[in-house]
Amino acid sequence: MPQSVTPSATAAQAPAMLRWLPPHSLPGLRQRGLIVAAVALVIAVVQWLAASQTHSLANSLVYSFAISLSIWFFTDPLRIALHHWLHTEAPHYWAFNLRSLVWLLVGIVLGYGVGISVGDWYAGQSTWALLALAPQRFWGIWLVSFGISLGFLFYFYHREKSLDLARQATEARLKLLETQLEPHMLFNTLANLRALIATDPPRAIHMLDRLNDYLRATLKASRTDALSGAHTLADEFDRLRDYLELMAVRMGPRLAYSLNLPDTLQHHPVPPLLLQPLVENAIRHGLEPQVAGGRIDVIAQQDGTHGLRIEVADTGVGMNSTPPPTDTLSYSGFGLAQVRERVASLPGSGRVEASSPPSGGTRVCLHLPLNLHHGAPAPQRTSS
Repeated sequence: MPQSVTPSATAAQAPAMLRWLPPHSLPGLRQRGLIVAAVALVIAVVQWLAASQTHSLANSLVYSFAISLSIWFFTDPLRIALHHWLHTEAPHYWAFNLRSLVWLLVGIVLGYGVGISVGDWYAGQSTWALLALAPQRFWGIWLVSFGISLGFLFYFYHREKSLDLARQATEARLKLLETQLEPHMLFNTLANLRALIATDPPRAIHMLDRLNDYLRATLKASRTDALSGAHTLADEFDRLRDYLELMAVRMGPRLAYSLNLPDTLQHHPVPPLLLQPLVENAIRHGLEPQVAGGRIDVIAQQDGTHGLRIEVADTGVGMNSTPPPTDTLSYSGFGLAQVRERVASLPGSGRVEASSPPSGGTRVCLHLPLNLHHGAPAPQRTSS
């Protein structure tokens, strides 16, 4: 189930006390902790206003935050840390099984006990004395805390369940777009292959080998969840290389290209088939109409602190100078319209820009949120 924000946090960026948790769980964990803290503040103020004669605001704040955050710690971070024993699964580890339910109840009790102890230490008094002096008041306070905690857990569970349904809908939409794009590219390639078989059998065999490599990579990508982060820019650039080599067999010296992917972006996650439609569009609508062909350059780079910029530029004939007023991008080809849909389906804010300078050629820029996954970077991939 996805978080409501893009999971850009990593273990290295997390507070030291949370670095032992899976990095992908940290954004949602932080969100839930902030929600708990905000409600704890409201509870503290309400308690103080209701009993300002006997309780100071400082005492109310300490008790409220200590109890709320202690219960949250036991029922959220520790719940994730114990996911193997609790039989819960990534990425959010929510499940209603016996072990998980027992742990949540135990966590509420433990968190309440720890929070009360911290509050008593600060206030210099003993809440536990109420158990003998005023048991009804003690159990009333306990039941209120227990009910609020159950309310939090119920809300968080259904919130993540709703996000999971949204993720599944987005994933289904991306897979549908892939099924639209794959035949589009495959039919064009098979038509070219058929022509080469009759005119140049050696080149046809070479093209068939390249097609085999491309389809193997495509099959691997098709089995990857587009939002899981398992498909990286390195994978996407490898797939582009297979596709461009396939096109180079057909176009020969009329096609030149370069792929530039910095080491720091090797493991950046992207959905499969994000860039290949743009490259196909550049060849089909930009380079093929020119007798001399042209060049395609694909460059990925970090854009500021929080942005990723991927540029696909060609030296072709450029875009139509009179596009339809209702859509300034789809006139450039089927692929570009599909890329816009894929970017719109991704979490976070992203946009696609396309332009053609008067001198010719087309430049398409994808602006995406930066989401670096730490790992050992592969060697820099630059081809030409």
